[in-house]
Amino acid sequence: MPTQMKKIIPILLLLIAAFTVKCQRNDTAKIHQAVVNQLNTYPESTLQDIYKYFYQEHFGPEHLISDTTAARIYLMQELALADSNSAYYEPIGINGDYVRVHLNAVTDGIITADELLNALITSANEHRIPSTDWESKWKTIVSVIQAENIEIEGLEDKPLLDEAARHGQAVHHSRAYNEAYHPHYRIVSRSLIPCRNAASHQAE
Repeated sequence: MPTQMKKIIPILLLLIAAFTVKCQRNDTAKIHQAVVNQLNTYPESTLQDIYKYFYQEHFGPEHLISDTTAARIYLMQELALADSNSAYYEPIGINGDYVRVHLNAVTDGIITADELLNALITSANEHRIPSTDWESKWKTIVSVIQAENIEIEGLEDKPLLDEAARHGQAVHHSRAYNEAYHPHYRIVSRSLIPCRNAASHQAE
């Protein structure tokens, strides 16, 4: 190997290491901010709700939707329960590639049920799970919460959530979250948000 190449390789390795550390710090900062934002918006959130929040970003709508008729029927039934005080939609996770579209966006006339259903189906069919496995991502999220001393309820559920993460399993919202916020929404790709008017976005 030429002498010049021998000198270049250690420099490249140092640059790669520095870049990796910088990326890790950026991810830590993003995770911290996302958790804090979630707790500020929904103070009754527990660790279980934080799990669900990041899980939804990681897995998107979770699965292909083959029975669109059943999906539409279920959506129409749930629309009757929509909370008109919710934001119309809100980004989730670190990058906000997916959003929760709250069903009051339909009841308030911001979008139609068909527009939301089409966005949901397209999002589910096009979703690609990130290369990072969910268990590793969850461990990173928990480590940030612990390292930053973020106060959150439900830490006693960590072993159960860790086990769920190991198997890539979804969880429901916590009882405290459900009782406080009565959530009714669908997860869709941010690029497919079918809002007719950007001013209708209430989740600033």
